[in-house]
Amino acid sequence: MPSWPSTNPQNCWRVPANDSATPSALSLLSAELKLKRQRAFVVHRIDRYTSGILLFTKTRLDRDALIRQFLGHTPVRQYLAVVRGHLGVKEGTLVHYFRQEGMFQRLTTRRDPRSARAELRYSVERRLRAATLVRVTLVTGLQNQIRVQFSAIGHPVIGDRKYNPAEAAERRITRVALHAAHLQFIHPRSGDSVSVDCELPPDFQSLLQALGLPIRRH
Repeated sequence: MPSWPSTNPQNCWRVPANDSATPSALSLLSAELKLKRQRAFVVHRIDRYTSGILLFTKTRLDRDALIRQFLGHTPVRQYLAVVRGHLGVKEGTLVHYFRQEGMFQRLTTRRDPRSARAELRYSVERRLRAATLVRVTLVTGLQNQIRVQFSAIGHPVIGDRKYNPAEAAERRITRVALHAAHLQFIHPRSGDSVSVDCELPPDFQSLLQALGLPIRRH
């Protein structure tokens, strides 16, 4: 049951994209496993243009068991994000309601029959120059959730031009400053707790340096 920590989001998409001929992580892994007469099954997705941990299985039964965990919101999923401005509190919880319209999530209200509840917890890792590095723990797992919720409180994720067109002017990073840094789940067969961590990729580290955060070299 391999995991795929992606460290360069420009090299491939997470899963196949209809509008791109660029190889996906799934296609690369599938080609490798095919030589061993094995298959790769996607357990969960992360946003396009983000970096970090992906989870695949080699059997359908394992995938189905893990998907049930994700539907039950039991895995621990933590992201690092660089958002505009300085947050007023060091930690907090955000709750919003979304309605998906095409490829976008639109803010709505609880009374909307088509709405889905979005919840996350965050803590400030470091204040930067006109920006903040935050660690986000997902409670729910909606598409684009972190990006939409921080945009809704006036602190958009740097580089997120999908929900904040002004981010097209950002030159210090060419994608969304969002990284899936930590994943913890229960192995579907052994019952053991599995914890996976993924280091920040070079472009994310370069952005942090540009914003005044020194990066330790190992």
